[in-house]
Amino acid sequence: MTTALYTHPDCLSHVTPEGHPEQVARLRHVLAALEGKALDRHEAPLAEEADLRLCHPQRYIDHVRSSEPAEGITQMDPDTWMSPGSMRAALRAAGGAIAAVDAVLDGRADNAFVATRPPGHHAETESPMGFCLFGNVAIAAKHALERRGLKRVAIFDPDVHHGNGTQDLVQSDGRILFISTHQQPLYPGTGNRDEYGPHDTIRNIPLPPETDGETFRMIVTQQVLPKIESFAPELILLSSGFDAHKDDPLASVNLETQDFAWLTGQMTALAAKVCGGRLVSCLEGGYNLEALAEAAAVHVDGLIAAGA
Repeated sequence: MTTALYTHPDCLSHVTPEGHPEQVARLRHVLAALEGKALDRHEAPLAEEADLRLCHPQRYIDHVRSSEPAEGITQMDPDTWMSPGSMRAALRAAGGAIAAVDAVLDGRADNAFVATRPPGHHAETESPMGFCLFGNVAIAAKHALERRGLKRVAIFDPDVHHGNGTQDLVQSDGRILFISTHQQPLYPGTGNRDEYGPHDTIRNIPLPPETDGETFRMIVTQQVLPKIESFAPELILLSSGFDAHKDDPLASVNLETQDFAWLTGQMTALAAKVCGGRLVSCLEGGYNLEALAEAAAVHVDGLIAAGA
């Protein structure tokens, strides 16, 4: 069995202004770091509008599609931009997440990494936000439940920024557990500890600035892993942001590259224990190009080791 990789050149066609942290070079660096690794490589398919409607209303999808410029770039919110090709890139990101879930559920892969952009965990039901257009991981979770017959899915989001979009998209569904560790205070200013959702399936774990790897590992061990295990998911999804790295320019959590390797080992071991190893990881943040590439590489190494 193998670790599947889903990506697509279309995701390099989503162009942001010069100097913008969510840049084309992010994906180039990640893919370069994965060259030569023992991965089952696939092109991420285009999501259909019916896939997007698992989380977003048609009027929002139409708004995003109609906002794509014929040339140049256009601003969707203070941080989020579109260029010619951005819609196809966003459809590849959502479609790749869905295809990865199908591959894992069908037994064609042990686990999977989705290396696409734009990211998704800030996109709310009807709002582009924080570099994100559609809620890729939330859409994948809904696909697993609505179309593949699963009863429970867990999402863990260790990106340094709170996954406000994912929380917005899944909190009304008691079949989805959403756990986020994130720096606070920090953009987007959401993710308080006392938010549990209507079904008690939301867990936010704010991290103070300068949180180090030892503290993070303790939090994951004591709070994240037991909660996921008790939920007994049939699939685990990771919003794999690597911007909690100490070298990231947009935050001040001080994880080392090996902390991401450790986290991957913990999550794959938990997946093996509770859901037959079924785990899909989707790229979110990470804005120091070298740190992003290093962390993504050790993360994928851990996925490959779990399937060996």
